[in-house]
Amino acid sequence: MSGFRLGDVIDDFCVKCKRMTNHSIVSMLSGEPAKMRCRTCYSDHDYRHETAPPTKKDLKKEQLFKEVLSSVDPKAVDPEKS
Repeated sequence: MSGFRLGDVIDDFCVKCKRMTNHSIVSMLSGEPAKMRCRTCYSDHDYRHETAPPTKKDLKKEQLFKEVLSSVDPKAVDPEKS
């Protein structure tokens, strides 16, 4: 048993506030929190397991890095293809 119940207050990353804030559990799925409500801005979102989503800038950097790496060694980017 996870110990979570509807209405419990836990920390999670709010996508609207863009920071870690207190959230109330709004819905649960298989004993785990599914939907959260930020207690600061009152927006609802999926439970993010206290992790911030990657920024678009980070995703672009990763894509560019893979392009450079693939030009040097194609096996280093996707080892499953070899």
